[in-house]
Amino acid sequence: MMSIHVQLEHLYTDLERSLAAARANPQAVVRSREVVDAALDDDRAIYGVNTGFGALASKRIGPDQLGRLQRNLLLSHACGTGAPVPVEISQLMLSLKIHALSLGQSGISLPVFKQLLAFAEHDIVPYIPSRGSVGASGDLAPLAHMSLPLIGHGQCWNAERSGPEPAAATLARHGLEAVELAAKDGLALINGTQLMLAYGAFVLHRALHLLDAADVLGAMSLEALQGSARPFDARVHAVRPHPGQVEVARHIRQLLAESEILESHRDCGKVQDPYCLRCIPQVHGASRDALAHCMRVIECELNSVTDNPLVFQPGDGDAVGDIISGGNFHGQPLALSLDFAAIALAELASISERRTYLLLEGHDGLPKLLMKDTGINSGFMIPQYTAAALVSENKVLCHPASVDSIPTSLGQEDHVSMGSISALKLLEVLHNVEHVLSVEMLTAAQALDFRQPLKPGRGVQHAHALIRQNVGHASEDYEVGADIDACTRLLRSGDWVESVRQAVRAAR
Repeated sequence: MMSIHVQLEHLYTDLERSLAAARANPQAVVRSREVVDAALDDDRAIYGVNTGFGALASKRIGPDQLGRLQRNLLLSHACGTGAPVPVEISQLMLSLKIHALSLGQSGISLPVFKQLLAFAEHDIVPYIPSRGSVGASGDLAPLAHMSLPLIGHGQCWNAERSGPEPAAATLARHGLEAVELAAKDGLALINGTQLMLAYGAFVLHRALHLLDAADVLGAMSLEALQGSARPFDARVHAVRPHPGQVEVARHIRQLLAESEILESHRDCGKVQDPYCLRCIPQVHGASRDALAHCMRVIECELNSVTDNPLVFQPGDGDAVGDIISGGNFHGQPLALSLDFAAIALAELASISERRTYLLLEGHDGLPKLLMKDTGINSGFMIPQYTAAALVSENKVLCHPASVDSIPTSLGQEDHVSMGSISALKLLEVLHNVEHVLSVEMLTAAQALDFRQPLKPGRGVQHAHALIRQNVGHASEDYEVGADIDACTRLLRSGDWVESVRQAVRAAR
C-alpha cells in the first residue's frame, strides 16, 4: 500500500488512491487472514480471537462462539455519548481504518473488509458519538459505533446529512446486506487510533493554510499601523535560525515588498514597535515549527498499524506467520502531539488579538475604533471583545489532556493516553483561532483603507483587495457578525491565502 504524503498536503488524494489500490488488489488482507485461520486450526490461545477481552483475556472461547464473540464486542463497546463526530471527520475515520487494515497486519476477513470498501464507495457515513474513548486499547467506543452499521446495527448519517437514521435503512437504500463477523474481525475494527488520528489529520490539514494566513494578517496589521520592516531583516534571523522563524520573516519581507506606506514613514523616528508586530517571526515561527513536528507524528501514524494483536505473515524463517499481542493501540504519541498542536494554534490567535487591539487604539493617524464618527457609533470595539473571549477560552482548552490517566478494564489497562480528549479540544481551538484571525482580517482591512492613497506592499495589497471583494468598508455601525462570518469562510477555503501566495510569487 502507498504511504500518505508528507506534510499532509495530499492527504485526501492519497487516501483515495490507497482505497482504490485495496479494492483492486486485497492480497495483503487475504494473506493476513490465512495466518489467523492457521492459528485457529492449531487451537492455541490468541488474545481477542478465541479469548475474552481486557480483564477477561484469560477466558477461552469455544470455536462455535467466535463469531458471536466479535459481534458482542461491537455491541458492548458501542456506548459512546455526546455530540456526533462531524461528518467529514467520520468519513476520514472510515478511510483511515480501511487504509490501516489494507496494510495486511490485522487479519480481518475479506467479506468484512469488502463491506468497509462498499461503505466508502457508496459514501455511507456512520453516525459516531464523539465522547467515550480514553485513547488506549484504541478508540474503542467511537470505532464500535463506526463499525456497527457493517452488521446492520447502529446508525448512519441520513442522505441529507441532517441527522442519524437506522443503519439497516441506510444499507437497504444502497442495496447492501449486513455482513457476518468472523474470528478477529470485531477486534480489528475497534482497535486503533482512528478517531484521534482523523481529528488530528483534519485539523493539521486545515492549519497548513492558517499558518500562512496568520503571516499575511500580521503584515496587513503592520502596514496599517505603520510599523517598521527592520525587525524582519534576514540578518536578524540568521543569528537565531529556527526554521519557522526564518520562514516567517521571509514571508513578511515578500508581502511588504514595494510598499509605499513603509516608504512614507521610513524616517519617522519611531524606535521600536510593540511585540505583537516586532516579534511576528518569533511567535508565528515557533507555532510553525511545533506544528511541523505534529505533522510528522500524524504522518507516521497515518502509515502505521495500531491494531492488537498484530498479524505477521510468513517470512524470515517463520513458515506459518505469527500473531503477537502488543500495545500499538496506545494513543500517547498522538495525545502529546495534539495537545502541542492546540497550544501552537492558540498562540497564533493570542498574538492576533493583540494586533487587533492595537489597530483600535488610534495610532499614527488611524481613527479610534476605526471609525471617524464614534460616540454614536461603537466602531470595531466589540469584535475585539469576541476575539478576547475566544483567546481566553483557548487558554482553558489548551490544558493538556495527555497528563491525565484513569485505569480501565479492572486495572488491566492501567495507563491510558486521553488522546481522544486532546483531539476533541484541538478542533475547538482551531475553530476559535479561525474566528480570532477573522476579526483581525476585518479590522486590518478597515485600517488599511485609512492609509489610502498610499499603497501597501504588493502581497498585502492583493490580500486587502480580495477581502474587499467579500466585505466592504464600514463608515457606521452595522451587523458586523455577518462580516466576521464572511472572513471566516474566506480563511477556511484556503483560496484567499493561496491567491496571495501566487501574487507574491509572480512579483519576484
